[in-house]
Formats: sequence, C-alpha cells, structure tokens
Amino acid sequence: MSRARIVLWLRLTLRPACSLYRARFMEEQTQGLRNPGEMENGTEPCGEECASEAQETTVTEGAAKIAFPSANEVFYNPVQEFNRDLTCAVITEFARVQLAAKGIQRGAFSGGASLSPDLCFWVAAVKVPGEKDVQKVVVDLSEQEEENAELKEGANLAPGDQPRTAAVGEICEEGLRVLEGLAASGLRSIRFAREVPGLQSVVANDASARAVDLIRRNVQLNGVAHLVHPRQADARMLMYQHQKASERFDVIDLDPYGSPAPFLDAAVQAVSEGGLLCVTCTDMAVLAGNSGETCYSKYGAMALKSRACHEMALRIVLHSLDLRANCYQRFVVPLLSVSADFYVRVFVRVFTGQAKVKASASKQALVFQCVGCGTFHLQRLGKASGASGGRVKFSAACGPPVAPECEHCGQRHQLGGPLWAEPIHDLDFVGRVLEAVSTNPGRFHTAERIRGVLSVITEELPDVPLYYTLDQLSSTIRCSTPRLLQLRSALLHAGFRVSLSHACKNAVKTDAPSSALWDIMRCWEKECPVKRERLSETSPAFRILSVEPRLQANFTIREDANPSSRQRGLKRFQANPEANWGPRPRARPGGKAAGGAMEERRRLHQNKRKEPAEDPVQRAARLKTFPCKRFKEGTCQHGDQCCYSHSSPAPEDTADEDPGDHPETPCQNPPGPGMATGPGVD
Repeated sequence: MSRARIVLWLRLTLRPACSLYRARFMEEQTQGLRNPGEMENGTEPCGEECASEAQETTVTEGAAKIAFPSANEVFYNPVQEFNRDLTCAVITEFARVQLAAKGIQRGAFSGGASLSPDLCFWVAAVKVPGEKDVQKVVVDLSEQEEENAELKEGANLAPGDQPRTAAVGEICEEGLRVLEGLAASGLRSIRFAREVPGLQSVVANDASARAVDLIRRNVQLNGVAHLVHPRQADARMLMYQHQKASERFDVIDLDPYGSPAPFLDAAVQAVSEGGLLCVTCTDMAVLAGNSGETCYSKYGAMALKSRACHEMALRIVLHSLDLRANCYQRFVVPLLSVSADFYVRVFVRVFTGQAKVKASASKQALVFQCVGCGTFHLQRLGKASGASGGRVKFSAACGPPVAPECEHCGQRHQLGGPLWAEPIHDLDFVGRVLEAVSTNPGRFHTAERIRGVLSVITEELPDVPLYYTLDQLSSTIRCSTPRLLQLRSALLHAGFRVSLSHACKNAVKTDAPSSALWDIMRCWEKECPVKRERLSETSPAFRILSVEPRLQANFTIREDANPSSRQRGLKRFQANPEANWGPRPRARPGGKAAGGAMEERRRLHQNKRKEPAEDPVQRAARLKTFPCKRFKEGTCQHGDQCCYSHSSPAPEDTADEDPGDHPETPCQNPPGPGMATGPGVD
C-alpha cells in the first residue's frame, strides 16, 4: 500500500473520532466559561448558586417587560421613556412611508380580476394596536388621474390578491431592518418588536458580553426571538461590515452614554437609501457651550454660551451628521429634532446624490453673537443662485454680516458654528406622527407630552434659526419683564412673524431684525422706566436706551398672539419626574450597589462646588476677630454696631506693657519628664 493511500485511510478512519473529541472539548470550554464577560471583568464564573443569589428587578414599559440586575441600575432610566415612546411613534410612521416606497421600487403589485387590467395597485396596510381603522396606502403606477388611486373598499379581490397587512409582532418580508447599536438591556429593541409593525428583523447589539446575555433572557421573556437577534460586537465594526447596499439597515438607532461622535461615520454608511437614522446626545454641557474646543473636536463646530443653546445643539448635531455623510456623497434630510430634559434627539433620513451634496455648504452657517446684548447674526458658508437653463450655481458667500463692534451696544462679537441653518423638522411628517398619537392616546404612557411637544413644533417658524428669550431681552436693558403675549402682540402689530420654541418655554422666535426687536424693548422701557443714573455709560443697557426708537410698538393683546397649544393647555414642557433625575452613571464592570448607599452618595455630591451657607451668629463671631481698618484711621462711623473689632491691641502695646500688670497664671501643661524647670530657665 502506497503512502498516499495509508494517509487517506487514516483520515477517513480517524475523522469521526476527531469530530467527537472536538465536540466534547467545545462543550467543556462552554461549561467552564459560561460568561465571557466574567473573564473580561477579572472575575471567575460563580455557577448556579451565585446566579440564584443575584437579585433582579423587573420593569414593564409599553408592551415590553425586562429584567435587569438590581446592582446595576444603569440598564434602565425611567426618564428616557419619553425618548423611547417618541421613537416607536416615529418609526411606525416611517414604516408606512417606507413600505409604500419599496412597493414602487420592487414592483409589489396587486392586480385583481375585478380591477381594470390597465391598472396595477400596490396596497399596503400597517396595523397598529388601538387604531380603529387599518391605514392603507394605495399607489397608482399607471400615472393616470388621481381618482384612479382611490381605495376601492368594496372590490372583490381574489384570495391571493388581498391587501397585505403588516401587523405588530409578525415578520414582514419586505419590512424594515432595524439596528440598535448600543442596546444595553434590549428594552428598546423589544419594544420595537412588540409595538412597531412592518419589521423584518431587529438586531440588538452591545459590546458587553453581560449585556448580550441579558438581552437574550429578555428576548425569551417577551417571546420575540423570531424578530430580535442579539449580537455582541463593537457597534462601529458592525456598521462598517454592512456598507454594501444590499446589507444596509433601514433604521439605525444610536443612544450612547455621552457623545455619539465615534459612531456617526459608520452610521451614515450603514443606513440604506432613504433610511432613518435616530441619534441621541446627552453631552449637553459640551453642546451648550461650556467647552467649545471639545465640541469642535467631536462635532466639528464651536458651541457658544447662549440662551438658544438647546436649539444650537440640535443644529450642531445636524451639521455634524451632514458633514460626515458628505464624505460619501450622501446628505441628510431632518424629519424631527427634539430637545428634551437632559438630551437632544434627532431623526434624519440619509440619501445619496452628488448634485444635492453640492448644496450642503449653503445649508451651513456661522453665528456672530454679541457678548454684550446677545444679538446674533447668521452667515451662510455657501451661496446658491440660479443660472441660465434652470441650473443652480454654487459659490462662496460674502460677509461678514456685522461690523467689528455691535451696532446696538458697541461690544465685540463671538464666532460660533458652523451649524445647520435649514429647517430642522419636516412639518408634514411631524403632523402625521401627531395625528397618529392623538387618535390613539392609550398606546404610549407619555402620549400627553408627545402631543404637546409635537404641537409646539408644528407652530415653530421653520425658516428662522435660533431665538431670543423674554428674560434675556429685559435683563439686558435692566427693565421689568413684559408678558409673553404683550411682546408677541407687539411683533405681530409691527408686521413680523413670531412663534414659540419647544426647546425653551419663554423663547421668542421671530423673523424681525434685531433693530426692530430692540426698538420694541425701548418702547417698553418708556412704559416701565429704568433709573438711568444707576447705569454705567459703557454698559449695553445705557447704550441701547440712549437711542430713540424708530418703531412705535403697540402692546395691545391680539387674539392670534396666544398660540393654539398654549390655549389648549397642552403639556409642552416636562416637570422634574423624580428626585435626582438625569443621566445615569456610566456602566462599569460588575455595577454598583443601588439603594441607600447610592442615594447617600448623590446627596453628598449635591452642590459640592458651592460653599455651604454660614450661620449668621458664627459669621458675626468670625468677623469680630478682624480689626476694623477704618477705626484705626479714625473714620469708622458705625461705633459698636460695626461688624469688625474696635478693641484689638496692637503688638507694640503688648510688648511695652509691664509684666507685673498681669497676674501669674498657673501652667496648664505641666512639664514632662526630662524637661528643665526652675529659675533661670526660659
């Protein structure tokens, strides 16, 4: 027998034995390392006893029920329920839009015998629990009259031609592919599977092995294993692996701890054409202008300290998304941008188009903000103008729009941005979400607040970036604050538009120029005069009030000055939902014990940078230990009422005194052993 035959015979003979030993080895390895995260965290597997001793907390939110370790409360933040409810509402409406678009592209038609043979219809129905009627989308592909696109309710369709209905909890073959890049406990993904119709799959990804193990248990607990697929990977690498057009996700949700900047480059490449990108930013201290250089390093823009910092944060995030998408010949279209509680949340669609990318520069703007009166001006980075033949010509913009010194108060300007200067909402889409939430209020626990916030958004001026605040205008000129309706009425009487802002309850968003706005405030100051002698000649208030107003304001209340959302008393702004609310601490291996210890730490950290209030008696006693300088100079007129001491002896007087004037006092500390005593010893 040749050597080759012997080797072949040995391989065929030993192959079953090798497979058996390999399987046993892998089984032993799996039993020995049940949780890879335990080895990563430097702990050993504890077995079933430790697992039974671990306490878990079960939380029900929406249609989902999750369990998470009680020692790691970072997995669930009840304040973010509004964020999750709003996301479910937005994705539901996006599914309706996207299914219709996919029907046109892929040719998913329904042509029944009772319909005209020249017409082909795509009929899609998205069914949401709680809605009275199934909302159906009918698309006429024959490009005939609009009446041909009406839904024929009484048409007798063949069994195979019945309208396809996308229901909650069912797999839709042409539905949305959703990715939650940072899933933690998997609550958001499970809610998508149990509340959003028209889904093909949901990938719940997290880099932590313990988190993925928790996601698997929660998926089994809710019975959505057919839709939700847990995945352990770095979110950036996972999205980079899905750059091919056929492998992209229709919806990507990013809700990280802090800044999402490390994930944005991968996200704009992994989302499908016209797909939805949902991004949350909780690093509001950076976006609100406390650290402009840090904001530039993360988002490519300088943030300014401004009363409109929350809307500026939204526009900086949109600028960063569009900038990163432009690198790959893509651009973003905002659907909804919300500033709520301690975070901002944006929903954008991502498209591809080289021609549209050229217009991105004209959508960005720099901000010139006066450090004295807070007046701001926007300077576009690019300029789009019409050319012959219906073409659009792009060029660099001319500027700046301001002088070196502010025209109102003479102070210098700060430069911020660039930021997104186009509308930050799609009002048609927002109206659809608002209508769906209003007609089905029992679907979400925070439906009342969603309705209020979206109502204010529909009333905002879409083409007016940023805003002023009522207290900012009045504090600048040191006068009493007018009522909101009075200022709004004055702007309306002057022929300008004005609206509220969902980002600030006393915001004044108007298209009036800053000169007209300060003229209105000068007219208000004449009705509530300011003591000019108390104002410094270099202060912004003195310089603004030293100019006579050119515009005579009328503060008579107008009926249209009170917006509809305010008249109906909608819940527009969230009150503090609970004690010590806000962003939870960063996740750490093993977590931290919750309960009394954590509450005590939070109590001790409250106002830790502020000096505690001093007791008045102790303060008076402390000040009496200091000599009064005016008393030494002979100019103190307070006498015994002075808070400083008038009887402290000078050191020279004490040295010149006769030692015999003071009686001898016994030594309080007797000399210890080994110390010399007696006459002649100092």
